[in-house]
Amino acid sequence: MSKLKILVKLTLIYFAVLNPSTAMTFDRDYLYNFIENYVESNISIPAEGKIKIEVSPIDPRISLQPCLLPLLANIPEKHNSRNVNVKVLCPDEASWQLFIPVKIQTIVPILVTRMRVAKGTLLDNSNIEVIFKDNSQIRGSVLTDPAIVTGARTKRNLSQGSAITDRNTCFVCKGQPVNIIARSVNFEIKSFGIALKDGSLGELIPIKNKESGRIVQGQVNAINQVVINL
Repeated sequence: MSKLKILVKLTLIYFAVLNPSTAMTFDRDYLYNFIENYVESNISIPAEGKIKIEVSPIDPRISLQPCLLPLLANIPEKHNSRNVNVKVLCPDEASWQLFIPVKIQTIVPILVTRMRVAKGTLLDNSNIEVIFKDNSQIRGSVLTDPAIVTGARTKRNLSQGSAITDRNTCFVCKGQPVNIIARSVNFEIKSFGIALKDGSLGELIPIKNKESGRIVQGQVNAINQVVINL
């Protein structure tokens, strides 16, 4: 520790002894807000997601002592992402510390059905909506953008509140007309075909070209559209 830091620290302690009122005092509400703000600033939040923070009550038998210096906080490197013990430290000479359990709930936007939807139904704003759900309750890859999903079809019956996923929807459905875009750096050719298999975004599926009768492999990149990169 540098001589300047030692001098500053001793000066603070000296004035605190002469005038104890210079020490900062804290009530429980202050500590709860302090911990919540610290966790919010130091926990990764998924894109477009939110977090809910629940600070456990401090044992009423604990007497909160004053502190000469601003409080510090720390989250252990190894911790359950849903539950952490936040360490609150008073760094003055009469140092004290508390470990406060905090529950963290990460909620993210997902697309779900507004109602019961039958197999083969076209999806749009009338039967899908965005809700926020606990990330720990989500299984697999879910879809979040209504604009991208509008026009896709359901591959099975879905109950109200079902998450819209790659597995239960097809952006290109077997037997349906498909726009084919074959492109390279210098040109682009458009044609039409029939899908020989259901496909979700990014999936490679076989398409039968209507004009030539040839079967080609195209990557689904939009509703009823595939791309062939030459």
